[in-house]
Amino acid sequence: MGNCHTVGPNEALVVSGGCCGSDQKTYIVGGWAWAWWLISDIQRITLEIMTLQPKCDDVETAEGVAITVTGVAQVKVMTENELLGYACEQFLGKSVVEIKSVILQTLEGHLRAILGTLTVEQIYQDRDRFATLVREVASPDVGRMGIEILSFTIKDVYDKVEYLSSLGKTQTAAVQRDADIGVAEAERDAGIREAECKREMMDVKFLADTKMADSKRELEMQKASFNQEVNTKKAEAQLAYELQAAKEQQKICLEEIEIEVVQRKKQITIEEKEIDRTEKELVATVKRPAEAEAYRMQQLAEGQKIKTVLTAQAAADKIRLIGEAEASSIKAVGKAEAEKMRLKAEAYQQYGEAAKTALVLEALPLIASKVAAPLSRTGEIVMLSGDGSRVSGEVNRLLAELPVSVNALTGVDLTKVRVALFSAGAVVPCC
Repeated sequence: MGNCHTVGPNEALVVSGGCCGSDQKTYIVGGWAWAWWLISDIQRITLEIMTLQPKCDDVETAEGVAITVTGVAQVKVMTENELLGYACEQFLGKSVVEIKSVILQTLEGHLRAILGTLTVEQIYQDRDRFATLVREVASPDVGRMGIEILSFTIKDVYDKVEYLSSLGKTQTAAVQRDADIGVAEAERDAGIREAECKREMMDVKFLADTKMADSKRELEMQKASFNQEVNTKKAEAQLAYELQAAKEQQKICLEEIEIEVVQRKKQITIEEKEIDRTEKELVATVKRPAEAEAYRMQQLAEGQKIKTVLTAQAAADKIRLIGEAEASSIKAVGKAEAEKMRLKAEAYQQYGEAAKTALVLEALPLIASKVAAPLSRTGEIVMLSGDGSRVSGEVNRLLAELPVSVNALTGVDLTKVRVALFSAGAVVPCC
């Protein structure tokens, strides 16, 4: 059985030992590791930055002057596996104070050795170079312990014999001397330069006065010439002004005429626009409504016309359909009557002469009744004739023409019927 151990990025976890007596070490930075109970050994080493303040008291320099130097160094354990192994070999199980003490003694040793090879002036005047030299010399030794020097700076340099202050005073005196010499030389040069400047100024002033006189004379001559030219130019300008004024006046008159023409054109345009507007207003208020009314009346007339036409067409279709129906009915009735007559004709063809005579005799009373029908509505018949034999003749003529009429209507000859009836034994009334 075992436990899981975790470690942050500011520490390194060292797991040593394992199964089968293995002595292998595992380094974990910012992670976790599994450790077996009673078999694995778990140790931690810090990876945080450690601040050291090395100090060397009364260390003699190359010139034998004893000085004290203090510095500030930032160091930390390196995280590469091999270098971390070196650090664990040196410092595993030690506290941060003990680690800082070992590194501090190493840095102070190298600092003392370097101070013995330099002069006070080199140390004091170029501290950055001195700090870089210390870091370069000490880095290999502390690197073999798995330690990295992140930075090293010189904090203070001082001595107990006032060598540095004397050096500063000497330097200050030299600077002051150089400054005084510089001031004297500057004042001398300034005096020489001032005299040269005055002489140059006088020369320039003389040349300037000469040039000024020449310029004044030339100015007067130029003035006279200019005055003459100015007067000439004034006269020319006056004439040109008057001429130009006349031209401008003429242009003004032309412009006024053009303006008046333009105004008249604008007025005409406005009047034309007003006429167009009035015309459009009349069109909108009179013509368009009249056209709309005419169009409406036209549409109404067209609608009425279409209605009348459709009504007439409907009536015509109705009459045509009624006529077609009546014609169909009459045609059907005619066909029925024709069929009936055809059948009767076929039946008559099959009858004998006696049967035909019987049918005629049956029809004779109906014919007589139809002929006598007008006479039935007559109250009395008065025959006016001076000759009695004439009346009897008319009656006889009527009776004589009756068989002919019956023969024309029915195709039966009554003269033959009588003979047939007699032969058949029938009784026929005498006429």
